[in-house]
Amino acid sequence: MHCMKIVTLAGGIGGARFLRGLLRAEPEAEITVIGNTGDDISLFGLRVCPDLDTVMYTLGGGINEEQGWGRAGETFTVKEELLAYGVGPSWFGLGDRDFATHIVRTQMLEAGYPLSAVTAALCDRWKPGVRLIPMTDDQVETHVVVDDPEHGRRAIHFQEWWVRTRAALPAVSIAAVGADDAKPAPGVLEAVEEADAVLFPPSNPVVSIGTILAVPGIREAVAAKTVVGVSPIIGDAPVRGMADACLTAIGVETSARAVAAHYGAGLLDGWLVDEADAAVAATGVDGIEVRSRPLLMSDPDATAAIARAALDLAGELS
Repeated sequence: MHCMKIVTLAGGIGGARFLRGLLRAEPEAEITVIGNTGDDISLFGLRVCPDLDTVMYTLGGGINEEQGWGRAGETFTVKEELLAYGVGPSWFGLGDRDFATHIVRTQMLEAGYPLSAVTAALCDRWKPGVRLIPMTDDQVETHVVVDDPEHGRRAIHFQEWWVRTRAALPAVSIAAVGADDAKPAPGVLEAVEEADAVLFPPSNPVVSIGTILAVPGIREAVAAKTVVGVSPIIGDAPVRGMADACLTAIGVETSARAVAAHYGAGLLDGWLVDEADAAVAATGVDGIEVRSRPLLMSDPDATAAIARAALDLAGELS
């Protein structure tokens, strides 16, 4: 009997929650998750990988369910002590339990282990039920050029723009610094090549999935497969987060139709939109099969149903 092989490109919260539904919908499948590392940042001498950790914690049962990121039962004693010493940044909230993950990661990286090996070692503890691979072992960081009324036009790390300013500073452009020279991490291209389907969860199309696709070789490998995406936009607004600010920065309208067209028929075969965007399914998007169904990941059953619909459409299109 054939074991279905699925590859999912994933950012943080939306990707992690979709994956939980996918595991419920297809428990026997072999699922490989290619995680975004463009959000990675060095803080307090430690390497922090927010999206990888969110997937790992969510699927491993350690996530703070209410906020969707960080650890459950978290305390912030170390952060408070650092602030007492006047050491920042104060705007990035690393908790005590989370610090342990970053300490282990940084020690292993400094000992010469690649990020993919470090991620596998961290997952040995959490047992997420998927194979989690960073998109690359090379350093890629998303930076945003902003118009800052105080300091003029300047480039800042994506995390500063997203977390500190809540994307309030207008973004002129967004760049995945280092992506052009990066190589896919070991196992990434092989997993895509062997996949029966590639799924895009409702992750940010610009700074999550877009950043993964920016690593040379990944877009081409994915485009050769049957690809189905789930819209992160419902009724012309992001399901969560500030994806609209990212889309505006690259000149794409905040709509389910525009995001599908942004990916393009050369990459995307199928596209799930919410019932609020049923008109997109009725009129279609050039070269892409569009279906409408409820897309709010309101509970485990609803999320599993979305994942099931994506898999069914992929099977139909392949």
